[in-house]
Amino acid sequence: MKLAEKMQDCKSSGRKGLIIYITAGYPDYNTTLQAVKAVEAAGADLVEIGLPFSDPMADGPIIQKAAAQALAAGATVDKTLKLVEQLTKETKIPLAIMTYYNIVLQYGIDKFAADFAKAGISGLILPDLPIEESAVVEPACRQAGIDLIRFIAPTTTQQRLKPICSQASGFIYCISNTGVTGVRQIDYSQLAPLLADVRQETTVPLAIGFGIGTPEAACQAANYADAVIVGSAVVDRLAKQGVAAVQEFTSTLRQALDKGVQG
Repeated sequence: MKLAEKMQDCKSSGRKGLIIYITAGYPDYNTTLQAVKAVEAAGADLVEIGLPFSDPMADGPIIQKAAAQALAAGATVDKTLKLVEQLTKETKIPLAIMTYYNIVLQYGIDKFAADFAKAGISGLILPDLPIEESAVVEPACRQAGIDLIRFIAPTTTQQRLKPICSQASGFIYCISNTGVTGVRQIDYSQLAPLLADVRQETTVPLAIGFGIGTPEAACQAANYADAVIVGSAVVDRLAKQGVAAVQEFTSTLRQALDKGVQG
């Protein structure tokens, strides 16, 4: 099943989607493979594979460190492509690539989209690609059958909201705050007016990311969106406790979302 189908299934069924971020090649590619299989078994609906970049401007300290260590250990686009091919053989969970525009540009935009689509990716997330410049990537994604994921943030104006929503596919990545990724206390109710405006413009599912580190926070965010995205808390557990801890944490998130536990 592709990303867009899965997210729409979650939205139409009322089941809150759980999107897990994992850095490719951290601490090594076999661990990444096992971690993706573990979160699928624990009930995740989609996995973002982070393709490491030397200047990950949207990422906080935990994911920055993971990317730096992955690169130091030899992570590359080609190795990540092989990882995706292996994951496609061994899992059924939809996969998206999260990286930065320079990586795609250096590889070749058309080739990147085509190669990763062939490997099994159905979404591409580029946090440093603004809507005004997305025309350089969108045609290649469309040709390859990949959803180019659009972002909105608390600072998004009404003027920018309309074109973002009109071009959105797969899901819209709703940034919960104006900082970088990382676990923190956030009042998700502050997003309610913005997300209500977004829902007036599009039926594409909404996923909230940045800051979610506990089952309680995931449930709070899920009150306002169709899915939640959890990254730093997963990467931190993978670094300190290993794959089993990531699977247990993902299972806890899934159970909480299913029960609608409030925090």
